[in-house]
Order: sequence, then C-alpha cells, then structure tokens
Amino acid sequence: MKITVLSSNQPRHISLAKELGKIADEVFFISEVNTVFPGQIDDFFKKTDVMQRYFANVISSEKKVFGDIEFLPSNIRTLSIKSGDLNRLDRSQLEEALHSDVYVVFGASYIKGWLIDFLVHKGALNIHMGISPFYRGSSCNFWALYDNNPSYVGSTIHMLSKGLDSGDMLFHCLPKFVDGDSPFDFTMRSVRAAHYGLCQSISDGSIISMERVVQDKTTELRYTRNSDFTDEVANEFLTRQYSIDKSSLINYPDLLKPLYY
Repeated sequence: MKITVLSSNQPRHISLAKELGKIADEVFFISEVNTVFPGQIDDFFKKTDVMQRYFANVISSEKKVFGDIEFLPSNIRTLSIKSGDLNRLDRSQLEEALHSDVYVVFGASYIKGWLIDFLVHKGALNIHMGISPFYRGSSCNFWALYDNNPSYVGSTIHMLSKGLDSGDMLFHCLPKFVDGDSPFDFTMRSVRAAHYGLCQSISDGSIISMERVVQDKTTELRYTRNSDFTDEVANEFLTRQYSIDKSSLINYPDLLKPLYY
C-alpha cells in the first residue's frame, strides 16, 4: 500500500508520517515547513513574550507525547516545501505522490486549485483537530478549553472537501485523561488519538465502509481563524492557570463511533 500525506514539520506531523509508514509499503510525505520554535521566531505566529510563554507549554507537551523532531524511516520519502508554497506546485513536481492508495491531510495549509480537485476526487481523508461540527476552523481544541468545554476537546476524521473542515465526517477521537496532565498535554493527546484512529481504521480496512455523516452547521459553537488567537487571548488563558480533572469531563456532545482514544 502507498500513502501520500500532506502535513507539516512539527513532531506531531512527523509522528503521523512514521505511524503511516508502519502500515504502508511507501509513504510520500509532503511537509510544509514552519519554524520548530513557534513564539521564539517570527513565522506563522508572531514573536512576542506572550507567544513565547504560550508555545513553551505547547513545545513541552508535544515533546512529552511525540518526542522531538527526527529523521524518518527509509520507506518515507519527504518533499519539504515552505508553508504557503503548496498551491504553487504543479502536477509534475508531485507526480510520484499522485499514484497512492490513500491520501491524508493533516495540518497542511488551505489547499486550492488543481490539487484540491485531485484530492477530493481521490477521497482524501482529513484530520481536523477539534470536534466537528461544534468547533471548526483554527486552534479548535484551545478554544474548547477557553470556553470551558473540555469534553469538546478531540479530533474528527472526515472526508476532505473544498470548504474548510466541512467534509462529511467518519468518526471522532478523544484524548485519554492522564492524571497530572496539563491542558496542553490533554489537547496534545487528542492528536495522538487521531493518529491511532486513522492508522487503525486504514490498516484494518474499516474506514472504507464507514458511513459518511454530513455536518450539521446549526450546531456550531465556534468558528475561529488564526487571527483570533491574539496575545490578549493567550495571556488570558495562561493567567487562568486552567486545569483539567476527570470530574470536568462530562456533557460530551453526540459523537460518531467507533471512538478511538
């Protein structure tokens, strides 16, 4: 089996490529590159004192759950491009990655043009970090905690569509609660759950026959953009010193099964 994955270059994205490499003969990993020191370097997020403090927590939790950046196994072929260049590529540049059995998108930039048409036609799968259709857009699990909705932290595996996070849903994944975890650990474990659920359902073939559920956008609680995540919002969250305990994980939304943890 061949798998093409369009993703990024943080440890969580590298980890997905590695997990897919365990179930595939060959993986084509198209990696959009951002700084691996968010908050410290001006890039996707601004370099400010608040962002440095916020992303110090993110980086610590990501390393705790996924380890550090590292070289990949020999059956994973990587094409690294600058974030934002994806839609400038033509077919000839991606030719070898266009003959796979499975296509996965996780953390890539907004895909347009011929490439989105191709991926939708091929039935590409998307990992949305958030429980759709309740939280859609950017940084959804942060906003679920910001809204004091820890039961809405998780991920959605859905069909890729031309609309952002709007494709038909297949199933949801929830993070395991580990006593002593920070909120950053908790949200990062939802990424781990998504990787497990996706790889397991591809490996056993169950994802092929799963019912596709149309998203009911009338149930949406928040739709967020990158620009909504400001210094003021991040600082407010850090100042709260938000914590999670098992008793707070109640009032789950109606979730699609099988659930993966």
